[in-house]
Amino acid sequence: MPSSIDRLLDIMARLRDRDNGCPWDLEQSFATIAPHTLEEAFEVVEAIEASDLAALKDELGDLLFQIVFYAQMAKEQGAFDFAAIADGISEKMIRRHPHVFGDAEIKTAAAQTLAWEEQKAAERQAKDAGGVLDGVSVALPALTRAVKLQKRAARVGFDWPHAEQVLDKLAEEIGELRAEMVEKPDQDRLRDEMGDILFVVANLARKLDIDPESALRAGNRKFERRFGHIEASLKRQGRNPADSTLDEMEELWVEAKRLEKEKADV
Repeated sequence: MPSSIDRLLDIMARLRDRDNGCPWDLEQSFATIAPHTLEEAFEVVEAIEASDLAALKDELGDLLFQIVFYAQMAKEQGAFDFAAIADGISEKMIRRHPHVFGDAEIKTAAAQTLAWEEQKAAERQAKDAGGVLDGVSVALPALTRAVKLQKRAARVGFDWPHAEQVLDKLAEEIGELRAEMVEKPDQDRLRDEMGDILFVVANLARKLDIDPESALRAGNRKFERRFGHIEASLKRQGRNPADSTLDEMEELWVEAKRLEKEKADV
């Protein structure tokens, strides 16, 4: 009886069979599958943040299928296959954990994080990757990429020692944006200043050891929840937000915050 992964690989090969496969699967390429991979990865994160293990199992399966899809297309081109992917990551994990698979001694998670980054830097240097910031994927979400760039710079000493200094910088950047908010603002300059603010916010999150993407997703959910309270409250009155004033909706927003606090205190 084939293993679970062999069964999945066989299913993928049949889906891509030129004579009897699925027309949709046959039309796909690395480029067309890539957006689906991003979507599946975010759905994995969503299941984790919802503490929904049943959904997590399903979403991890969907994400694994993306990898199998890429492996099959690469195999068809004679580039690599699933076994090569698995062997490559296995070798990398062994190489980056010498304290587990070798004689090195690393006692703490913080020390391992430092050793991991040093190993990655050595690997980039061996590949002649170039500067400190080279190799940070441009396809990452912007906030995540900002944090990775900042971490790279911090490793060579380009960093503020304390989070309070980042707050001061944030206030400075907000002032610069405010100065551009004139009667007829230059949109390019506004966008530039807004980018500076978001970059500093990402840096502040890094200094506080908070993932900005997770924090923003939580903020989005909070906004949805509180605005949902506004809509539900108005609906009970036979109204909707478009029929209401900002002051009326703000009052309901404050009420939603109060109810959340009371629920949390129970």
